[in-house]
Amino acid sequence: MWHALATYEVDGVDKTALVLGNQLFDLASLIGDHGTEEQRSIAGKNTTEIIKAWDDGNSAIISSLATKLSQLVSSGSVSAVGEGTKCIKAPYEPTQIFGTASNFVEHAAEMKTALAAKADSQPYVFLKATTSVIGPGEAVIIPYDAEKPDWEAELAVVIGKGGRRISVNDAPNHIAGYTIANDISARDLNRRDDFPFKHDWFRGKSWDSFCPLGPWFVPASLIEDPHNVRLGLTLNGETKQDGNTNEMIFDIYEQIAYLSRIVTLQPGDLIMTGTPAGVGMGSGKFLKDGDQMVAWVDGIGELENPVLFEEKE
Repeated sequence: MWHALATYEVDGVDKTALVLGNQLFDLASLIGDHGTEEQRSIAGKNTTEIIKAWDDGNSAIISSLATKLSQLVSSGSVSAVGEGTKCIKAPYEPTQIFGTASNFVEHAAEMKTALAAKADSQPYVFLKATTSVIGPGEAVIIPYDAEKPDWEAELAVVIGKGGRRISVNDAPNHIAGYTIANDISARDLNRRDDFPFKHDWFRGKSWDSFCPLGPWFVPASLIEDPHNVRLGLTLNGETKQDGNTNEMIFDIYEQIAYLSRIVTLQPGDLIMTGTPAGVGMGSGKFLKDGDQMVAWVDGIGELENPVLFEEKE
């Protein structure tokens, strides 16, 4: 049974919801009215707190609550949060954000990136500032410094169990779930000529609002095979990206193994696993003021964000 966790806002207060059939049900109210003693252990917890203790029993608690909720909905015993009273936000606050670059062959080709054979290579990973996170419906603000703003729809992995030197085989046990990320990138600011270091991933990808995330967090158990999932993006209703995670060069488990050789992964860490072909850089057509982006991933949903250009003072 599909379900998810979401964060929504009412009158300036963030609340946690259990999502069933695209409807939001307030988690605290559900537990207060129908929860068991064990389920009450997460009453009042926000989505970030629940995910960070995912491996400590929260996975089973959320699953059991979803089963109970389904029964209550069938009997008409609970009501969803009203459409006019909520604002969906980013599902949680990542501990760290990692991105894997040029991880789809056709995307690397459109970026004119010359890749070594996989046997002679390793994932290319960058960090993205956590302050770049925004939620569904929030505007991506393009700074006046950027001339080539671009989109990248990605399946994002949420770590639920930390660790270092995690093996490829053990990597699935460290995944709490998945969400959608749109890795907004200022292509012109990714490169610079005032230093001998030609790439500047921080300057190109970490501006405020450059990481739309959501609309919700889907437990890993509900994505049957994360390496066979369609994903893509439309821009003003026109399909720009339509790919599949089976096109990845380094799969999700290999990315986790590689990252955990360098750092100790923490619960709540987010890994953006790469984007398929169809970004603006490939055609030379970039984001414009007023554009509407919709990133989508099968089994998760859609993440829609408008684009606004910052005015120079």
